[in-house]
Amino acid sequence: MELGIGTTLTADFDDAVARTRAALQEQGFGVLTEIDLQTTLKEKIGADLDRYLILGACNPGLANRAVGADPQIGLLLPCNVVVRSEGSSAVVVEAMNPQLMVEVTGNPELAAVAEEAAGLLRAAVGSLTS
Repeated sequence: MELGIGTTLTADFDDAVARTRAALQEQGFGVLTEIDLQTTLKEKIGADLDRYLILGACNPGLANRAVGADPQIGLLLPCNVVVRSEGSSAVVVEAMNPQLMVEVTGNPELAAVAEEAAGLLRAAVGSLTS
């Protein structure tokens, strides 16, 4: 099973982030959290890292269904979407594959939710290259 759903863009990093946020919103996801890993690691341990942003994306309806099927699923929510620089002109956008939730928990009740979420995230990521 794939860990993520991704694509590589030839784009400015900030533009890729804005486009990713818009694509997620079009598929019903909001961004609840944002972690600037580059800045955090530089401040905490002096590490030099290319631009790397983790967006915590959540579709409220799907999250509600997932928590209803398995209250512990909150440990795996929200769905992380990573936007990271790769080289001087490439930006990689990767979303966590929600079907991992079924794999990790072994709970078949999550299968329909995970399948729907994966489809929406594939659509969002896929729209970035069109």
